[in-house]
Amino acid sequence: MKYIPIKNELYKSNRTNFIKFLKPKSLAVFNSNDIMPTNADGSMPFRQNNDLLYLSGIDQEESVLLIFPEAKNPKHREILFVKETSEQIAIWEGDKLTKDKATELSGIDTVYWTSQFDQIFHALTTEAEIIYLNQNEHLRASSPVETRDDRFRKTCQSKYPLHNYDRIAPIMRKLRPIKSQLEIDTIQHACNITEKGFRRLLNFIKPGVMEYEIEAELAHEFLKNRSRGFAYEPIIASGFNACVLHYVENNNVCKDGDVILLDVGAEYGNYASDLTRCVPVNGKFTTRQKEVYNAVLRVMKAATSMLVPGTLHDEYHTKVGEIMEAELIGLGLLNKDEVAKQDPKNPLYKKYFMHGTSHHLGLDVHDVEERNRPFEVGMVLTVEPGIYIREESLGIRLENDVLITANGPVDLMKNIPIEADEIEALMNSK
Repeated sequence: MKYIPIKNELYKSNRTNFIKFLKPKSLAVFNSNDIMPTNADGSMPFRQNNDLLYLSGIDQEESVLLIFPEAKNPKHREILFVKETSEQIAIWEGDKLTKDKATELSGIDTVYWTSQFDQIFHALTTEAEIIYLNQNEHLRASSPVETRDDRFRKTCQSKYPLHNYDRIAPIMRKLRPIKSQLEIDTIQHACNITEKGFRRLLNFIKPGVMEYEIEAELAHEFLKNRSRGFAYEPIIASGFNACVLHYVENNNVCKDGDVILLDVGAEYGNYASDLTRCVPVNGKFTTRQKEVYNAVLRVMKAATSMLVPGTLHDEYHTKVGEIMEAELIGLGLLNKDEVAKQDPKNPLYKKYFMHGTSHHLGLDVHDVEERNRPFEVGMVLTVEPGIYIREESLGIRLENDVLITANGPVDLMKNIPIEADEIEALMNSK
């Protein structure tokens, strides 16, 4: 890993909070992600299971975490299993975590090799009445490939059919949306790296530059600052491409007179940042482009002000839609009389603003959440309204990451240029 490890106080605290939700005599199991194959003997870069990482800080494959608060042996109330290194592995891959290093990273004293898991887990099942198993239950999850957690669930339930089973995911949906100060600091660091990348672009972008060249500039800056790279597949969308919400080909030329939509964010310590900015290829917005840009910016500012404790997500998005509706009328994109007669269940503004305003942010870009839960202090959400006018080949989306506090929203990207005039000035400075 490239990043400097986060203090293990974070993971100790997360485990303490997790245990509060377990039923008596419960044993919880977390498996690392797989290293996924490509072709021949190739493999994809490893990305740790975020629930295991959240509770342990261990960023290595073939790792398992057990949490059993009522284990008879106090040493077995928190156990880590990590992959044992060998001379062959050391030669080809480098050393893996030692037991001492795993303890240092996680704050867990009891560490075994993964090869010892079956024996120790079997002994613990004789004491446990409930086994908590993990599964990706994200609302937008699509999991055609079996994970280690998926395979373990099948094996465990087959081998121990008389135990009671429960789900880990509902507990994580309660815990992970509230960010501790260490998490907030890490997300802020990721945002700061993203700022460096964006500022790097402002003197680089010009007519004739390829979208992938812009992506390369960002990748350079992110890696230079100890980021693994992009927190998600970057969108570098010029001209009409900006009207394709998940455009990721990034292979077109940036033309004079077009606007580029940049939806990019650096990751740091496995925590994501998520930024969207729109800049004119030639360094100067047209009058129409600036009108649409400023309309989106006004919606963004209004939406940000609503990120306060007690706000309900669906009511928030409905209110943002009403604000966007007024802006679209002002831009001549919607007719006021037609809006007055629209179907409330299918508002006309969705032709130009068809996605959600905000999502939770953390270890996942679209972090786990409880949709009907009111906003609370410690939550971090994006704010990302947009207007997409396909007939004008113009797409404008603006996005910052915002922390909810008792004293109002705190914009973690407040230092990243967003006003149209400032962006033009920076693009034309030497």
